[in-house]
Parts: sequence; structure tokens; C-alpha cells
Amino acid sequence: MNNKNDMSAYHNKYIPSIIKWGRATNLIGVLIAFLPGLVCTAVYGLKPQVAAVIGGFILVASSEAVFWIVEPISYFPTLGIPGTYMSFLSGNISNLRLPVSLASQTAAEVEPGTEKGTVITAIGIGVSVIVNILILTFGVILGSSILSLIPESVINALTNIVPALFGALFAQNVVSRPKTGIVAIVLACGIMILNMLGLLGWVPGDPTYVIMIVCVFGTILIGRKIEASDMEKAKEAE
Repeated sequence: MNNKNDMSAYHNKYIPSIIKWGRATNLIGVLIAFLPGLVCTAVYGLKPQVAAVIGGFILVASSEAVFWIVEPISYFPTLGIPGTYMSFLSGNISNLRLPVSLASQTAAEVEPGTEKGTVITAIGIGVSVIVNILILTFGVILGSSILSLIPESVINALTNIVPALFGALFAQNVVSRPKTGIVAIVLACGIMILNMLGLLGWVPGDPTYVIMIVCVFGTILIGRKIEASDMEKAKEAE
């Protein structure tokens, strides 16, 4: 993307095509997700009561609804439009697609949120989906026999993969944006201490969603102000 023709093709052809097929495939994914329930109702005559369905939805929404808002907003700057469509359709965003996105952009030496970063992310996530399918296929066929050979201590250690991934990603970004990293650490530690002291007890339900909102949106807002301030100082210095 070194000339105007490349940029024109990106905005006028590539992104509109991605949006068109991304919407279609994600809507198909939604229909497939409801397919087992529809089959049980239409074929086997299993019809749950409306009150039970509403109650189940409220139960899930009370603990998960915040992620419906926080995750798309916080992941989008890194994933871009193509990566967002692919990631939310294939799943494993935080523990696979997001690390792959950042690793791909770092390896290609491109900035997240740029046109180049968006294309590189799409390639990286696309490859990760293919590899993921191959590994899952292999795991389904030979999974039980392989797991039986792995020591229990190793299996228990695998539960630390996600924290380790996020720690590595955080450290990688702190190097390029130390001020924003410090803000994120202060906000995270502060809100966690408040939760440990029971000062978030007034929040309805599990206060986890408050922690997420404060950490994600607080870092975004303060980080933007810091970036704007640094840019103004740089202009004044010139």
C-alpha cells in the first residue's frame, strides 16, 4: 500500500467486500448456533416454557452482558474489521486470535489500526483458524490417548496459558507505550484492591464487569489524553 491506487482498492473494494461476507458468515453462524434448539423443537417436539427461556437469558446476561460491549470495543483496534469478523466467528479471541494479531503485526513491523496492520492481521488470523482446525481434528482423533501420556502437573500448568499470554502481550506493548502501561497497571491494581476490600459490594451481581470496564475504558480514555498531550508537546518543540 505505497500509492493512492492501493489505498483506493483497500477502501473501495477490500473493506466493502470484507463487510459483505463478514456479515453474511456471522449471521449464518448465529443461525447455526440456534440450529440444535430449533431441531429439538421442530423435530422432537421439545418446547421449553417462555419463562424458562427468559430466566435463562437473564441469568447468562447478568454475568456476560458486559463482555458483549467491552470485548468488541477493546479488541477492534488490534483486530481490525476483517480480524473482528473472523475472530468472533471462530472464537478463542483472547487466548489465540488477539495474540496472533499482535504477533503478526510485530513481525511485519506495522502499526495496529493502520491499513497495513489490518491486512497483516487478516492473514495471521486466517492462518491461525486453519491451523486451529487441523490441531482440533488431530486432538479429537488422538486427544484422549495423548492426554493420558501427559503428566498431571503439566496439564494443571496449562491453566496458566491465558494469563501468561496476556502478560506477554502487555509487556510487549509497555515497551512502546510505557506511560499507557503504567496507567493500566495503576487502574488494574486500584480496582482490584477495592474489590478485595469489599468496596464494590454495592454493585449488582458479580463486580467483575466493573473491573473490566474500569481497566479497559479507563486505560483508553487516559491513554488518549496522554497521547494527545505528547503530540502537542512535540509540535511545540518543533
